[in-house]
Amino acid sequence: MSDRRIFAYKTNNNMSKSVIIIPSRLKAKRLPNKPLLKINGIPMIVHVMERAKESGIGDVIVATPDKEILDLVEKNNGKAILTNKEHSTGTDRVYEALQKFSDDEISIVINLQGDMPNLDPNNIKNLDNLMRKNECDIGTLASTFQNEKELKNTNIVKIETFESLNYSNFLKTKDFFRKVIPIDKTNIYHHIGIYAFKKNTLSKYVKLSRTKNEIERKLEQMRALDNNIEIRVKLSKSSPLGIDTEEDFLLVKKTMEYKG
Repeated sequence: MSDRRIFAYKTNNNMSKSVIIIPSRLKAKRLPNKPLLKINGIPMIVHVMERAKESGIGDVIVATPDKEILDLVEKNNGKAILTNKEHSTGTDRVYEALQKFSDDEISIVINLQGDMPNLDPNNIKNLDNLMRKNECDIGTLASTFQNEKELKNTNIVKIETFESLNYSNFLKTKDFFRKVIPIDKTNIYHHIGIYAFKKNTLSKYVKLSRTKNEIERKLEQMRALDNNIEIRVKLSKSSPLGIDTEEDFLLVKKTMEYKG
């Protein structure tokens, strides 16, 4: 083998990796057993896992405290890791799974919420690319609001930015909240439940105490902002609906079964 071929092999072998970890549990307060709900005969967690695989950016792991979910994922040719039941947030659960997965070449960890079965896999791929091209601690996605009803929905998390988002920028976030906001307020967007962490940032995040804003708003990303960890956001052309309620589930189910 020539020196050139040896160098190419070493370069590829040493490239940093990304991993997608999906936190999932049965005891959701607003919609119990949510991961098991079926759309087109397929459980929601399996839909999300398949969308993650289709992104092609790296390994996909479901992090769960529930053996029923673990068995379901493995039955559907997926990877799952059993985690502690006592985690206060999905990100803490993601970190435990990352530690157990144990791959030193991983540099980017995608925390993908397990309730977006209609997520476009390109969103995951695009966010991963942005994290590789930019010096950024945490990256996430947002979309524009489709109607006034979304602005008034306290189950929908809103992102506020310092400047207006467009499809070519990747901007620093100012705030996250659930509250109802005036329809004419600017630089407010619909948050999409996906976070890309630099691995060292995730390690730092889980060692921080939960903040007042995180607890009161029930938004784990506030732990980062309250500790001056930068979160950047990219505007997505698609707007997947996170499923928090029975109404959300029926809407997404109807949409996906119609397309199917």
